[in-house]
Amino acid sequence: MSIINTITTAAIILITSSILSAEESKKSAPEAEPKMASPKGAKAYIIFPKDGKTVKKKFLVRFGLKKMGIAPAGIKFPNTGHHHLIIDGAKFDMTLPLPMSETLKHFGAGQTEAILELKPGKHTLKLVFADHLHRLHEPPVISEEITITVKE
Repeated sequence: MSIINTITTAAIILITSSILSAEESKKSAPEAEPKMASPKGAKAYIIFPKDGKTVKKKFLVRFGLKKMGIAPAGIKFPNTGHHHLIIDGAKFDMTLPLPMSETLKHFGAGQTEAILELKPGKHTLKLVFADHLHRLHEPPVISEEITITVKE
């Protein structure tokens, strides 16, 4: 009789855990945090160098921003974010957090300028302003692209 009780108890435990597991799987996954809004008229721009200018291999890039503030990556505060610099038209998915690469530079500490070193030739630069999670704001705050020439 005790073997039948053991088997019955094991079957009840197995069925109960299956039911609980099925109920857990029905629960929806936590919703992703919505993108942060950008205020009307927000603008990112490159202060220096100016479009069409010639620069040395190692040069300063100064970032500009209107109607928003700077906050380091990971710090969530309305109307803030940090800069990312797109070099030579690096491609990225505007619906995902911005990846980091040699042609997509992150300035997550809140930098407003950086020293770049590029190979001689023509290059394009564009700023993308992103939130605490490296995601574009809604609507996106992206500068005009500039073209520079790096001399020998």
